[in-house]
This record gives sequence, C-alpha cells and structure tokens, in this order.
Amino acid sequence: MKPAALLIAGALGLAACSKPDPPPPPELAFDCAAGFDALSARISAEPGLKLAPSPGEPYRYYNAEDGHVSYVVTQPGAPAHPAVFKQSVGPGGRAQTGCAYGDRAGYETFAAYLKGLAKGRRQ
Repeated sequence: MKPAALLIAGALGLAACSKPDPPPPPELAFDCAAGFDALSARISAEPGLKLAPSPGEPYRYYNAEDGHVSYVVTQPGAPAHPAVFKQSVGPGGRAQTGCAYGDRAGYETFAAYLKGLAKGRRQ
C-alpha cells in the first residue's frame, strides 16, 4: 500500500473510533412562578451561560455559548426592576418573553427597547 493510502486509511480508522459529542444540556426552565430571586439565581448559575460586560448599566446580560438564547436580569435602579427577559432564536425567528415582578409600565418600555435592539442586530 502507498504511504498516502496508509495515512487516509489510518485517519478513517481514527474517525470511526471517535466518540460522538454529548447531547446539549436541557434548556433552563424559564418559569415566572419561581419568582425573581429564584429565576435570576438559576440563570446566573446555569452552565453554558456567560455574563456579558455591561458596565454602568442596571442589567445583567447572560448569553449562551451557542448564541441561541440570552437572558436579561434587571438590577436595582433599572426602570423595569425586578424583571427577567429571555430572548431566543429558533426556526420561527426571534422570540422574546419575560417576567414582570414590578412596575408594569417600566417592564413594557424595557421589553420594547430589547425588541428594538434585536431588530438592529438582524440587519
């Protein structure tokens, strides 16, 4: 057998022995009934979510490594506080949902702001 053929055969053999990637972990249960403190604690502790820098803003942004979901958790001083938002991307496009635990008008204003940001990212 030629050296090139041996290399190809060896590479194919190694590929056949490799283990498949483990399935992704189940998505975080976004349950508004859990309450603000419990839901925000789950988000901050969730493996695979990374806290994005947001200096000076009264919000915490958590992004999934694969980019398909992100969470916004309000902090004291935010007009919508306390509130949690989830933005996801799926086959049907972008979706946003949220949990308002405080001022409803502030929540609606911030929800509209987040939707505007998402539209800007699509362009």
